[in-house]
Amino acid sequence: MTVQPVRIGIIGCGDVLSAYMTLADKLRCRGQVEVTAACAATEKKRDDVLTEYGISKFTTDYRELVQDAEIDLVLVLTPAQTHGPIVRAALEAGKHVLVEKPMAVNLEEAAAIVDLARRSPGYLLCAPYVLLSPTYQTIWQRIHQGDIGKVLSGRARYGWAGPWWADWFYRAGGGAIFDFGVYNITSLTGFLGPAKRVMAMTGIAIPERELHGQQLRVEAEDNAHIMLDFGESVYTVVTTGFTMQRYRCPAIELYGSEGVIQMLGDDWAPQGYELWQNNVGAWQSFYETDLFWQWTDGLRHIVECIQQNKPSICTPEHAFHVLEIMIKAQESGREGRAKTLDSTFTPPTFEASIETEPAHLVHDPRGRQR
Repeated sequence: MTVQPVRIGIIGCGDVLSAYMTLADKLRCRGQVEVTAACAATEKKRDDVLTEYGISKFTTDYRELVQDAEIDLVLVLTPAQTHGPIVRAALEAGKHVLVEKPMAVNLEEAAAIVDLARRSPGYLLCAPYVLLSPTYQTIWQRIHQGDIGKVLSGRARYGWAGPWWADWFYRAGGGAIFDFGVYNITSLTGFLGPAKRVMAMTGIAIPERELHGQQLRVEAEDNAHIMLDFGESVYTVVTTGFTMQRYRCPAIELYGSEGVIQMLGDDWAPQGYELWQNNVGAWQSFYETDLFWQWTDGLRHIVECIQQNKPSICTPEHAFHVLEIMIKAQESGREGRAKTLDSTFTPPTFEASIETEPAHLVHDPRGRQR
């Protein structure tokens, strides 16, 4: 049976467009997609988009694009504060939707979007897509087959010195939690399931930033430590911010009753993982499973879901739970108290095989931990 290519319309022609187009070109060469239209806020992007990417149609009105009968899938790549209305319009038009993180910047709008997605004929896939990486799925398997015993504690980290190309990252509705913390929170809840409570220390460590030669007053938190309570005294902490010049430590560390597992690199760009098991008495190092895996992989995933009529690994309910954590972490930081989480989701499951080749062993001179 011949599978028809998924026709894509893109809303937002900024910095992340090229990354998605790189993957879209690969899918186009396989006959899986066609990019038929693009939308940007101003006409300034028209010539670049039409010429560089060979897209035949351009508009400055996203409503026109989502109503286009020749579009099946809408990619929403605009600044975070604009996502909600665009996603709603696309779902109401019966389109499949892929949206960069987050789906919305307030819980009321996001709840309406999740409800609409349940009734809409289209898929809704919300970034980030960390659950799709082979390394993530292998670590998930290790955890859930008991390789480190019961997970008791964890730590996650992602941050850098901060964007210099656009001011919306520092405006209300932006901030490091929405830009970076979202990855770690998605990873941890994917591994451990829904969290019960959140408590955080957040603030603006650098009150002014220089962008394009001008001073900008920062409005959104650029520094955060977020503690998650998963119940049964299982706690994790997320460290994120536009306050990190460099780092050399694992992205994710999960401490179990019988061992430790840690993802190397970043969870959006894994570099393999390390496993400590008490019964082995040595660190087992595994190289990256897929050196070519990209953080835009959600596009490949949603196209396959559409063409094969299969459920998505990344659900709107999970994305909503992550959004509630982020918003209540901000509230906790401002109020100085823990916040109960109301949402839940069905955790993902994976069946990918674990590496069969022997790991590189690194012996700890201290011997087995006691």
